[in-house]
Amino acid sequence: MAHRIRYSDKELQEFKEIILQKLEKARKDFEALKAANTSMDGNDTEDTAPTFKVLEEGNTLLTKEEAGRLAHRQAKFISHLEAALIRIEHKTYGICRETGKLISKERLRAVPHATLSIDAKKNEKKK
Repeated sequence: MAHRIRYSDKELQEFKEIILQKLEKARKDFEALKAANTSMDGNDTEDTAPTFKVLEEGNTLLTKEEAGRLAHRQAKFISHLEAALIRIEHKTYGICRETGKLISKERLRAVPHATLSIDAKKNEKKK
């Protein structure tokens, strides 16, 4: 059997569909996180006792920070998925950036924006 250097157009189309589905969900999640972060000011504490007001404001601040972190993480995930779509268009998708070999289909189905094979990822962690 000959050594394959890239996935076929049919296989790339399969991965593209997976990525597009994940991208649609990721964008919806990102918008929900942004909306949640901006709407957190709606619960006012004007009518509560001063002690409770301080505690509630602290909790709101932590919740906003967490939502901000999650939104940032989601935006990063979206950019990774978009980069994977570009690699599909250039027919370089699924090629390990360290070894130059094909990343397993199982890995790409689980982590469609992966740029390292499992072995390369393990070696990266050892460094």
